[in-house]
Order: sequence, then C-alpha cells, then structure tokens
Amino acid sequence: MDELNEKLTGTGVALVTPFAADKSVDYKALAKLVTHVMKGRVEYLVVLGTTGESVTLTRDERQKVVATVVQTVLGKMPVVLGLGGNNTQEILDALKDPYDFKYVDAILSVSPYYNKPSQRGIYEHYKAIAQKSPKPIILYNVPARTGSNISAETTLKLAKDFKNIIGIKEASGNLEQCMKIIKNRPKDFLVISGDDMLTIPICAVGGNGAISVVANAFPKDYSHMTRMILSEDVVEAKRVMYKLTDIIEQLFADGNPAGIKAALEVLNVCKSVLRLPLVNVNPETQKKIEELVKAYR
Repeated sequence: MDELNEKLTGTGVALVTPFAADKSVDYKALAKLVTHVMKGRVEYLVVLGTTGESVTLTRDERQKVVATVVQTVLGKMPVVLGLGGNNTQEILDALKDPYDFKYVDAILSVSPYYNKPSQRGIYEHYKAIAQKSPKPIILYNVPARTGSNISAETTLKLAKDFKNIIGIKEASGNLEQCMKIIKNRPKDFLVISGDDMLTIPICAVGGNGAISVVANAFPKDYSHMTRMILSEDVVEAKRVMYKLTDIIEQLFADGNPAGIKAALEVLNVCKSVLRLPLVNVNPETQKKIEELVKAYR
C-alpha cells in the first residue's frame, strides 16, 4: 500500500471549528481540540469539512484554521483539507493558491450540492479537479446533504482514470454500493466510512476506516474500535461500538455539528457555539447528551 494511503487507514477526525461566545473563531480551543484527538491516537485529521462549518468561514479564517491545526500537529500525522463545492471553476481557482496546500497531505472534496448534476457531470467535475490538484484527492459522497449520489460506477471510473484520486468517503448509507466499490476498486483505493454507525460493517467487507464525528469527543475509543475491526477482532470492535451507539444517536438527533459541539462543551474542550444558519441542539437533546457524556466510562 502507498505510504499516504497507509497513513489514511484507520480513523480520521472531521474536526469541528470552535467559536467563542461572540462567534469569532476560537483558535486556542481549536489547538486544544487537536491535542485532545491526537492523544486519543487517531490516525489523521480532516479540517474545514462539513463538521467544521467551513461554508460559514471567511478565506482569512479558513487559512488561520489550517495554520493552527498544522502548527499543533507538527507533522505527527496527516492533515486532510476539505475543499469542495457546487462551482467547479471556483474550486479550480482555489487550487491555484499554493498557501492553502503547502502543509496538507490530501484534499477531501464533496460532490457538488444543490445543482444535482448527472453522473457525467459529477465525473467531469472531479476530472477537472484531478487535472489541477497539487495534492491527492478523496471523493466525498453524502447524498443526504448534496441531493445526488455518486454511483459506484462513477466512483470506479474516476478511481481508474485518475491515479491522484486515492479514495472515497462514503456516507451514502448504502452498504451494497460500498461493497461494489470495494470489490472492483484499483489496488490501494481507499473506501472510508463517512457514517459513525456504519464503520464496522464497511470495514468488515474491506473498507479502510472512517472519517468520524464522534471521534472529536471520544478519539481513544473510536480509533481503537476501528483498529480492531480492521484487524478482524469483531468481538472487541462490537464491544466498543455498543458503548458509543447511544451517544452517536443523540449527537445527530438535532444535526451535525450541533450535537458534537454540545458533547465537547461537556468535556470542556470548546464551547457549544455555532454560526447561523446552524443553531444549538434543543434542551431535551442537550440534557441527554450531558447525561450520556458524564456517565461515559
């Protein structure tokens, strides 16, 4: 397996972007969060993804967020940068800025949302990015957010046509689709779970790990669970997964990243502050999250 692909096998954390009470980016809390997940022995970090509320950040804030993460990591693990959107040319223009990519190891690029492109449109979108990207690319399929699915056939065609497209974060919830990709993929092409609840089944059929939300709060257990299923220790992986299921359910009850930020506040990692149009979880969910996190052992 390629060295980078090997480093991206296991648990990546879809980092939240902490905000202060006035909704400014809390870079000190971000560094604290990165230190927290690194101590939990995760394999890599994903910055400026959906969980990081990247669409609400200015360009200057995004650069400072990346710089804070990179300066905290100090080269001890890979950093993957979220860079996607529904305007292909805008992404191509962003790829021309060497500052954004100098210190990151790969790009996670979500499929175009809202436009609802055809499969040919999705292929051409990623083809254009692959031809210009200075870093390897991980596709990101999350139909519940984008309004369209990257089919297994499109994923496999992209994987075979472009060597710098090295994997896909699969959050379709469609295990059959994941299996089709895994069965027919090129050697070393990564299939990464994008759903915290489905990491065990995806890895059990040949997947390569997860990009996790819950690992912001519980990096040690989640990364251990992922390593166990990758080493085919199903009993231990299930034991840890069932410790986490009730918490995961509540973290997504009122949307992501509202739930995980509520948990991180209980853990005193960062405040539960979001930028509009996102809002905090409702009081009932907040109470359940507090109870579950405080009782977690």
